[in-house]
Amino acid sequence: MREANGEGPAGLAERIGTGDRAAEAELVDFFSPRVFAILCARTQDREASRDLLHDALIGILKALRQGELRDAEKLPAFVASVARNIAHTHLRGRARARLSDPIEDDIAAPNTGNAFEEAQRRDRVRRALLQLEATDREILTRILTEGQKLAAIALSLGMSQEAVRQRKSRALKKMAEIVKGL
Repeated sequence: MREANGEGPAGLAERIGTGDRAAEAELVDFFSPRVFAILCARTQDREASRDLLHDALIGILKALRQGELRDAEKLPAFVASVARNIAHTHLRGRARARLSDPIEDDIAAPNTGNAFEEAQRRDRVRRALLQLEATDREILTRILTEGQKLAAIALSLGMSQEAVRQRKSRALKKMAEIVKGL
């Protein structure tokens, strides 16, 4: 990576560490498109990514001002890492919000005619979901309630499609065991 003035990432990081506002502007100009692309790829949401872009850039600049980057030559990797972390934090927050939303009666279970049994079934499913690991819970929620594909989930979680498929399979088996035991 070479900046417009010919310096590499080490020089840019050093200048930011010394309080050079022009260096901060250079960093923002140079890395904004890359950070935005990472955020869009992870979140699959351009509007949210626009908001997150500012959070990521502020976090990067604060870290550089405080000298948190150990190897200035690794600035591009550091920037990408901060962007991924911001996206994952956003996705975890969305997943928690979805899990706290009540399950709608029309999608929770088929109508069998017995409201009491249906309520018990929904309660068992909710309790079983809460016993799963957060990532497994997110995978199941995104597949079963949102209809997302493995590829999209894998991309946003930074996992392979095979890993997501295996986690989904194991989580479904565990849910069945938990529900039987409740």
